[in-house]
Amino acid sequence: MTCAVLIPSGKIALGKLAQALMYGSKVVAIDGNFDQALNLVREIGSLEGVAIVNSINPFRIEGQKTGAFEIIDTLGDAPDFHFIPVGNAGNITAYWKGFKEYHAAGRSSKLPRLFGWQAAGAAPIVLGKVVEKPQTLATAIRIGNPASWEGAVSALKESGGFIGSVTDEEIVAAYRLLAAEEGIFVEPASAAPLAGLIKCVLENKIPAGSRVTATMTGHGLKDPDTALKYSPQPVQTPASKEAVLKAIGF
Repeated sequence: MTCAVLIPSGKIALGKLAQALMYGSKVVAIDGNFDQALNLVREIGSLEGVAIVNSINPFRIEGQKTGAFEIIDTLGDAPDFHFIPVGNAGNITAYWKGFKEYHAAGRSSKLPRLFGWQAAGAAPIVLGKVVEKPQTLATAIRIGNPASWEGAVSALKESGGFIGSVTDEEIVAAYRLLAAEEGIFVEPASAAPLAGLIKCVLENKIPAGSRVTATMTGHGLKDPDTALKYSPQPVQTPASKEAVLKAIGF
């Protein structure tokens, strides 16, 4: 079986590219953005003998929805709010499906409100129109025309939720805060919901005592370049105890 991966040339995090190459995929870099790559995938996927495995594939959504099951299993009930990054919108579509199914099965007493977060430079659902040239350092959500747009809108309406955007500066602040204070290293896109939560708390949109969860599943090593760019650089010293102690402020 041949695995082919289409990527926008120069617009994918190196950690993700390295994994695709190491696992033996045939990686094809096109001269275009993610949305153009997705259009090509749709066309190629219509050919006999080709299967698409991104969020266009309904089995992908079935797998992703189990994240909602895990939240309820851990907490004992659904949260009041669930914050989630939105790029191609497969996650928000899937999580809402999972929350609804567990509720229908009597595994939770309520449904959460879903708060989805896009990057300000790639916020088609927030703007209500396709973004032709999406721009954000959060490569996983640098999407101008989400494949699961309709599913995301349904999830937001049905849950009484909200879709907002955060700037790259807000994403980086949340990204660094999460790693420094909680020891959780995520890729920038996964910091978007935390940036959104911080914004909502400052704007008094979350009632006191609410139980809030967030999806932050993308590991930081998917995008090591961004981590290095926004972190203090190593301090260069001579190979002596005195120099090292001085450098660390001891």
